[in-house]
Amino acid sequence: MALEKHALASDIDTHQEMFNVAFNAGDADAVNALYVDDAVGLWEPGKPVAGQERRDYVKHFIATRNATVEATVHAKMVHGDTAMVVVEWTMDTTRDGVYEKLGGLAVDVLQRGADGGWRYVIDNAYAGNGPWPAESSWPAEG
Repeated sequence: MALEKHALASDIDTHQEMFNVAFNAGDADAVNALYVDDAVGLWEPGKPVAGQERRDYVKHFIATRNATVEATVHAKMVHGDTAMVVVEWTMDTTRDGVYEKLGGLAVDVLQRGADGGWRYVIDNAYAGNGPWPAESSWPAEG
């Protein structure tokens, strides 16, 4: 699996820098290696994807959107092997050939693995761009 062949960061700021470099290089495998296998991502408001669907979404997005991102850790809280990170980001991209400038405030949850590397568990790129109804974030359990 991709996780074994890509380096991981032992600190949060480097993790974000690695995401930026991999994304801007168009390396979807390196981007996906920065997530746990069943991670959930919200790269479009109201459309969360998890696991293989998320990995496929990342590959398709990178392959078709001609995008570059600048993202900076704005705040972080680390407790043991879990971290909550607030990231300010902007993206230049195209959708169906039309230029878009996107941006927002992401709230992400990361987990430090036994190997010491940080990986996304939750990547909510639009957390600060709401308000979104709760039901648009993720299906309720039950």
